[in-house]
Amino acid sequence: MRKSHPVRRAVLAGAATVSGIVLLLSLKPASDPGSASAAGGAAPPAAAQSPQGGRGAGAGTVTGDAAATQYGPVQVRLTVSDGKITKAEAVQAPKGGQSDRVTADAVPRLNRAAVAAGSADIDAVSGATYTSAGYVKSLQSALDKAAAAAGSGAEAGAGAGAGAAEEGAGAGQGTQVLTGDAAQTQYGPVQVRVTVSGGKITDVETLQAPKGGRSDRITADAVPKLDRAAVAAGSADIDAVSGATYTSAGYKQSLQSALDRAGG
Repeated sequence: MRKSHPVRRAVLAGAATVSGIVLLLSLKPASDPGSASAAGGAAPPAAAQSPQGGRGAGAGTVTGDAAATQYGPVQVRLTVSDGKITKAEAVQAPKGGQSDRVTADAVPRLNRAAVAAGSADIDAVSGATYTSAGYVKSLQSALDKAAAAAGSGAEAGAGAGAGAAEEGAGAGQGTQVLTGDAAQTQYGPVQVRVTVSGGKITDVETLQAPKGGRSDRITADAVPKLDRAAVAAGSADIDAVSGATYTSAGYKQSLQSALDRAGG
């Protein structure tokens, strides 16, 4: 019997080794859900959740609607960062007489409670029932606005990358309802809510205006004129109404703050 050549034996042994390796590789699963963790790699992050079940995502400052109470309006402004309330402040609260003491005691507590809770689910302050109720109402409206803004941002992000032409064609086409800051005047606060659609002012509503005595007549005459002027101008660059200088100035200030939110 002829002996095998040494070179031939080496070639056959190498081929067998290669075949074995190929067979082992073919038996390895295509993917291993635990492999990233076992290898020390980072697992895919879970979907982030914002407080209040998704409310308040994003970052910025939002002002709630002014809530009328038996002792005067209450209005809350929130600072939201990474989906959490980082600051709460009352831009309006009852004042004058005993209300000054009640407000000075209750509002700081309510501010701290709002930040701690991250929602409008907070307890009323003893001795400040009306102020607490107004605070909670305005706080909730601020959270609702923050949620709406976050939703708009998410929709805008989902549509990004569609092309510069499409972005230009669709810019400013959504509808927004924006409430301006309450502007203090010599005769009382003025606050405006604006509806913006397609980048244009389509409606203006005055939530607060001077009232009582002669102010009732002036407000009844001036506010409708200011509303029409704002829609016609599409901006806060409108003329003051004769005989209503203070109301007109407060109106323009609140209107501009609302439009600044639309631009932001």
